[in-house]
Amino acid sequence: MITRAKMFVPFSVQQRKVLTWWTDKSPHKDKDGIIAEGSVRSGKTMPMTLSFVFWSLKTHHDQNFIVGGKSMGALKRNVIKPLISMMAALKVPVKYHRSTDDPHLIIGTNTYYLFGGNNEASQDVIQGLTAAGSLLDEIALMPENFVEQVLARCSVDNSRHFWNCNPENPRHFIKTEFIDKAEEKRFLVLHFTMDDNPSLSRRAKDRFKRLFTGLFFKRFILGLWCLAEGAIYDMFDEGKHVIPANRQAEILKNVVIIWTATDYGTGTVLCHGLFGMDRQGIVYLLRTSWWDAKERGRQKTDTEYAEDLKRLVSDGQAAQLAATHNKPLSVTCHVIPDDALSFIAQCRKTPGLGMIRIYKREPGTVLQGIRHQANLLAQGKYFLFAARGNEHVISEYASYVWDPKAQERGEDAPLKQHDHGKDMERYSLMAMAESPAGRTRKPAGY
Repeated sequence: MITRAKMFVPFSVQQRKVLTWWTDKSPHKDKDGIIAEGSVRSGKTMPMTLSFVFWSLKTHHDQNFIVGGKSMGALKRNVIKPLISMMAALKVPVKYHRSTDDPHLIIGTNTYYLFGGNNEASQDVIQGLTAAGSLLDEIALMPENFVEQVLARCSVDNSRHFWNCNPENPRHFIKTEFIDKAEEKRFLVLHFTMDDNPSLSRRAKDRFKRLFTGLFFKRFILGLWCLAEGAIYDMFDEGKHVIPANRQAEILKNVVIIWTATDYGTGTVLCHGLFGMDRQGIVYLLRTSWWDAKERGRQKTDTEYAEDLKRLVSDGQAAQLAATHNKPLSVTCHVIPDDALSFIAQCRKTPGLGMIRIYKREPGTVLQGIRHQANLLAQGKYFLFAARGNEHVISEYASYVWDPKAQERGEDAPLKQHDHGKDMERYSLMAMAESPAGRTRKPAGY
């Protein structure tokens, strides 16, 4: 099978090590598992998937296996779809059972159960299963208890583990408990860079290098396990990213989509942001409605906040947009986070607001959103107008920093202060990145 796989795509030295580490002639054949870690787009997942399937078919019959991703959607996109295509090219039959309750593949006599390991409750779904091995894609994004449960479930003789990931915090449990203790845990660790992916052109490599800056460049391009320290958006330059009043009218001529986003606070700050996107996919924060209940000494009602949202889209830059286009430019949607239940209910019964889009704040979405916003700033695809209310959002860039206590726990998280505008921006940018109305279905760099 390895020979046939080589015919399918040319493999680099690192990829061939992934494919053959478990074979009889390999010096690593006695290892219990492999971890391929390193930069994005470095060619880890495809050979890892092939290696896992080849190994399982050669060494086991009538056994169960665990195949996991950070979510079921990511697993299907990154592993299952390519796996089925590769097996079809190799003329290996695969039966894919897409049941919501029990998704699995059958290849030969083996069954491969599919799991999304995206939260602490994920461990519950694999309890009771006896397995002969695991394939975990993006393992550094999975909770520790899920990984521990996978290890406990793989109790069949000659069980082995095939894992891959991009670098995270150097205090992350995958780094401290498996990579740093590879000899003790009997794991083979292979480091990948984009140069280990022979299918990636020089032009593509250069494009990916432009996508990232600061922390994310170190992790996802250099493949380093490094701490997140200091300012989160260290690439933000007020002289570059803030558009002065004398340039705004010309930009508004090219805006084709407008929408709003809200960060909802009751006793603290509530902010609504009005956003626009031009024909080139460049996003602008046009104006912000900002209410600080502590500073003003009064908390508004949901009805008042909904009226503030209506006013945001009916005057100011919205009025300029209508005049520029010689017609009203309708709001695509209002993005509101899923914890603002009372405000969502109020907006739905407020006449004239239009479509409400609920932003789901799922595990991992904060860091994912920060990464996406950093990419847009670095690429010159996100700007803020010097306009009423935006001064609060702009000022936060200097004080929006990584939480040092979270770093000690091996986590990357922003310090929960001076973050209302940043949360609002993140909800907005991620919602539109995932929307058909946006330029791309996926955030840049994913």
